[in-house]
Amino acid sequence: MTDAVRVLIAADKFKGSLTAAEVARHLTAGLRRAAGGPRRLAVTALPVADGGDGTVDAALAAGFERREVRVTGPVGRPVTAAFALRGATAVVEMAEASGLRRLPGGVPAPLTATTYGTGELLRAALDAGARTVILGIGGSATTDGGAGMLSALGARLLDASGAPLGPGGAALAGLAAADLSGLDTRLRTARLVLASDVRNPLTGPEGAAAVYGPQKGAGAGDVALLDAALAHYAAVLDGGALAGAPGAGAAGGLGYGALAGLGAGFRLGIEVMLDVLGFAEALEDADLVITGEGSLDAQTLHGKAPAGVAAAARERGVPVVAVCGRLALESSALQGAGITRAYALTDLEPDPERCMTLAGPLLERLAERIATNHLP
Repeated sequence: MTDAVRVLIAADKFKGSLTAAEVARHLTAGLRRAAGGPRRLAVTALPVADGGDGTVDAALAAGFERREVRVTGPVGRPVTAAFALRGATAVVEMAEASGLRRLPGGVPAPLTATTYGTGELLRAALDAGARTVILGIGGSATTDGGAGMLSALGARLLDASGAPLGPGGAALAGLAAADLSGLDTRLRTARLVLASDVRNPLTGPEGAAAVYGPQKGAGAGDVALLDAALAHYAAVLDGGALAGAPGAGAAGGLGYGALAGLGAGFRLGIEVMLDVLGFAEALEDADLVITGEGSLDAQTLHGKAPAGVAAAARERGVPVVAVCGRLALESSALQGAGITRAYALTDLEPDPERCMTLAGPLLERLAERIATNHLP
C-alpha cells in the first residue's frame, strides 16, 4: 500500500475518565499498534467539545493560547479561571468561573450561586483584545439568569430601594429596575456567540429551574421560587421577549442573560467549535472519522459533539465510527445520525467502575478493533 490511510479523531471527553486530548492519544496508540508492518497510517487528532466542560481545553489543543485570570467563584470566593485566545477570537467556558466544580467542597448553593465570575472572564477576554467571543455554557452551579454576569460587565440591577441586588437567582424576585446603560462599551462592537447544546426556555416545566435546578441542589420549593424569580427578572429586563428563545434556559438562565442583555447569538456548541477548530479543513483528506464521548445515548442525538461531527462528516461522504464508555442507542439510531458503528468500553469490560479506571487501555483495544474492521 503506497498511500497512507488518513484517520481523523474528533472525539469529546469521557467525563470523569479522560479529557478529549487523552481520548485522542489512546486511540492513536491503538490504531498505530494495529497498523504495524508495511501499512502506512496518518492520524490527525482534533479534540472537540460542545460548549460545556472541556471547551477551553479543546481550543488549547487546536493551538489557542491559554490565559488565566482570578475571578469570583459561584459562592463569592476567588478562583483562577482560564480562557483560550487566538488572534482576536476568544473561547470562554462559563464553568471555569461559575461551574459546579468551583463549589467549595462540592456544597451546592442553588439560591445564591452567582455568574459574576463569568462576566469578569468575558471582560478579561475583551481586555486581551478579543473581538469575537465564543461563550461555552454548561456545567453551571448557578440559576441566576446571568444576572451576576451582567453586573460584572456594568449593568445595574436594583431593588425597590435602589440598592444593588444580592447574588443568586432567589434575589431576582426583588428586582425593581435594570439599567444596562453602563455595560462595557466594547460589547457593542464585539461578536458574542452563545455556544450550547441546550435549547430549553428560561422558565416553565422545561425551563432552567425545573429541569436543571435539582442537579444544583434545588429542592421542590427552591425550584418554584427560582422559576418565579426568573420569570419576574425576564419581565423587567426585556418584557420576557427572549425568555422562550432557544438556549435561554441554558446554564441556569445565563443563556437568557447573554441573549437579552448582551445581544449574543445562539448556535449549537458543537457547530461553533467545529468552525473554530478547523474541522472542515481537517476533514478534507480523511478516509475515516472516529468520534465519541463517555455515553452515547438519546441526548447525543440532540446537539452533542458526536452527532455534530457525524453530520459534518456525512456531508462530505466520510464514514464515521464512534467510541464510548456506555452505548444506549440502537444501531438504527446510530445509522440515522451518520455513525456506521459504535464501540463501547463495556464491550470489553462490563464493570462500569473498571471501565472508568481503565478507560485509556480499553480505548486502545477498541482502536485496534476499529483498525481491523474499518481500515483497508
